[in-house]
Amino acid sequence: MTAVFSHGRLRLYLLKLLDDGPKHGYELIRLLEDRFLGLYAPSAGTIYPRLQRLEVEGLVSHTAAGGRKTYDITDAGREELRQRAGELTALETDIAASVADLSSLAGEIRSEVRGSARDLKRELSEATRQTRRARWEAPAPPPRPASTGGPQAELLDELDQRLGAFTAEVGRLMRARQFSDTQLRTAIRLLDGALDGLRRLLR
Repeated sequence: MTAVFSHGRLRLYLLKLLDDGPKHGYELIRLLEDRFLGLYAPSAGTIYPRLQRLEVEGLVSHTAAGGRKTYDITDAGREELRQRAGELTALETDIAASVADLSSLAGEIRSEVRGSARDLKRELSEATRQTRRARWEAPAPPPRPASTGGPQAELLDELDQRLGAFTAEVGRLMRARQFSDTQLRTAIRLLDGALDGLRRLLR
């Protein structure tokens, strides 16, 4: 419960809300949440025991319909409000100040979270770029010595050259610009598929 409602002030504010008309418990919770701009909302375990206590004291009454209790202020409750009008005015002032403080704090937290999220996104992007650069700019393995021994040897040499050119071209494409996750996943699937095909062919 927010500090502004300490020392029994919540029961006074509940009387004030009921003085505007009958309400059920969750409606009172919603009105309090709206009053605090959504930054504070009392729980049902906070509201209902206080309503029951007010009813025991004869300050409110309730009617039940459809399994839901609707609370209404009594004449005794209105008399208490009149007697404590000064306290109620001070309470409204404190609530306004509390809402301003909570709004300011929420704004600071949102700014910090946005800043942290931007920093994290920037760090992740840089790490991704470095990983991608390291992957595609790694030194190529030394070329296989040129084969001698006829047409098959020439074909093996050509395959080596094609693989080197393929790796270099993929590296150039990767360095050229940023890619979407979908494009990268598709490229990975294409490479995996090509590798599987070569394994089956050369096995």
